[in-house]
Amino acid sequence: MTSEKPPLPADGQRDEAEPGLGLEQEVIIETARDGWDSKVEYFLAQVGFSVGLGNVWRFPYLCHQNGGGAFILLYVLLMVLIGLPLFFLELAAGQSIRQGSIGVWRHISPKLVGIGYSSCVVCFFVALYYNVIIGWSIFYLGSSFNYPLPWENCPTEGNRTVKECAASSPTAYFWYRKALDITDSIDETGEFNPIITGCLLAAWVIVCLAMYKGIKSTGKVMYFSSVFPYVVLLCFLIRGLTLDGASEGIKFMFYPRLEIWADVQVWRQAATQVFFALGLGFGSVIAYSSYNPRNNNCHRDAFTVSGVNFMTSVLATLVVFAVLGFRAKTIATECVKRNMKAVFEAINASDVETMTLNEYEHWYRTQGQQLSISSYNITACSLEEELKQGVEGTGLAFIAFTEAMTLFPGSPFWSALFFLMLLNLGLSTMFGTMAGILTPLTDTFKTLRNHKFLFTACSCAVGFLIGLLFTQRCGNYFVTMFDDYSATLPLIIVVIFQTFSVAWVYGADRFLEDLKRMLDRPVPVVYKYLWKYVCPAAMLGLLGASLLKMILERPTYIAWNREKASKEVLPYPGWALAVLIMLIAVAFLPIPIGYIHFLLLERLGQSPADAEAGYMPCASTDTDLTPLETLPPSGGDPSSFPPLLLENQDTHLQNGHFESVL
Repeated sequence: MTSEKPPLPADGQRDEAEPGLGLEQEVIIETARDGWDSKVEYFLAQVGFSVGLGNVWRFPYLCHQNGGGAFILLYVLLMVLIGLPLFFLELAAGQSIRQGSIGVWRHISPKLVGIGYSSCVVCFFVALYYNVIIGWSIFYLGSSFNYPLPWENCPTEGNRTVKECAASSPTAYFWYRKALDITDSIDETGEFNPIITGCLLAAWVIVCLAMYKGIKSTGKVMYFSSVFPYVVLLCFLIRGLTLDGASEGIKFMFYPRLEIWADVQVWRQAATQVFFALGLGFGSVIAYSSYNPRNNNCHRDAFTVSGVNFMTSVLATLVVFAVLGFRAKTIATECVKRNMKAVFEAINASDVETMTLNEYEHWYRTQGQQLSISSYNITACSLEEELKQGVEGTGLAFIAFTEAMTLFPGSPFWSALFFLMLLNLGLSTMFGTMAGILTPLTDTFKTLRNHKFLFTACSCAVGFLIGLLFTQRCGNYFVTMFDDYSATLPLIIVVIFQTFSVAWVYGADRFLEDLKRMLDRPVPVVYKYLWKYVCPAAMLGLLGASLLKMILERPTYIAWNREKASKEVLPYPGWALAVLIMLIAVAFLPIPIGYIHFLLLERLGQSPADAEAGYMPCASTDTDLTPLETLPPSGGDPSSFPPLLLENQDTHLQNGHFESVL
């Protein structure tokens, strides 16, 4: 080493080791890494990403279909045994290594760099269709500023009600015909829907504007997009609990049926919901935590965010079933009045207004079903059957819930509030999904890092252009395909490799020791056994159950038949099966490709030497924009450095933080 020191770059900093420590080196740091302006911004970002549309419609549906209170208990069990440990693992890895998913797994082992790229691919697939759902919310939000609401009554053609609407319902007709103008099957493409295309463009513009400065702009947006949904949910809960039928809806939801624990598919659905609720495998959790100070208590964050996520799911479920209970009781009561009016006119039976639902149910079982009235069919007006209608997926938000809100006084106000909430829930999750793409790629490639805004804008433009696939008249069927298959299996595989790389490649004991140094407190040893045995076994079981279901049951989708004015289950055609298999393959392929690429470079003598456990030096000592008091208290003392840095002092890192080590 010469005595003459090279000049610092204009935007760089120079750290010199203290004399006498035996580490006579100079580190030139190219750029400072961004950091959160406050812990509140970071917390809101993590909560905003994990709390999304799935909390509002998927969790209530699964809870309703799978035993109510019994499903909630099962969900909590799996959250504690699988979700929380894996969530903590991602938080800790991102905070320790201070890079996106690509850099994190490259540093764990260069052989496993494909894990990070797979996360990016899955995030991109999810972003494509997730923004379409945000576009739908924008369309309904705009339509809510009409009185009466456009889905409150069936339209007419001349003096007659439109047949398709009369055979279904005004809300179903508006969703399938006015919003989507949907085809009868995925085989019928149809032209583009111009209104939904415009809404999709608006959604991508919002995402681009919120992301163009990275977390510096995203963090500010989170103050509104993460908090506002809770205000709306509380308003709906208070309003919902005052509605007639709310108690029946909540009672129906929470009634426990413990026998469902014997059903393997219920365990699979609960594990999948835990998996997606926390955003595991997307790389977004890693990206957000990589901007944290080094001594941030990520262990406490894991418990806090997981707890908030679960309580939000329960809160949303209470709201949904209070409102659906009101809807179901209103429809069932109207059914009773309609039937009894026919009976009263035909045989001079009991008074129409005085019969309750319970009395009608008893009367129908003992007398009503034996009655035969010409030109009229006496039906069973069941509150329970009405509660089962229209609860799944998008049908909950865009059909069942919208129908219930038409019964509210001041329905346009509640409708606008609801869809503004959906918009914010979707956007906060979308920001995290985009961070799972942008952060690892800008950390890895210097050119992208130097042109962040251009890269963000181009990514959003490409997302919009590919997203036009979903704005065709058959686009909703592709949304379902992407939602069911482009993320599920690849993400499970990604998380399996993540857990294996930390617990077995690097070593759970060493990782816990690193966390002890980073957090300045010991981490419970139970995580070692959860990471090494419980979580991999559970993930392999979930993967096996999902593959088995795909093999034994031909994948299907729910289509809307215009002539029948009803939903029907159709099998995917051959070409669609090829597409969904391709989606799974494209998302998974980076893992084996990354491994093969490393082996080829190694054979050519071009790959970096693996450390003892394959863990490359991390960027946990780079300078960031967070307070400098987060540095190790002993300053230049080598004993205070994480062992990850001491393993190899001479490595040239390509993440934009260490430009050279002399």
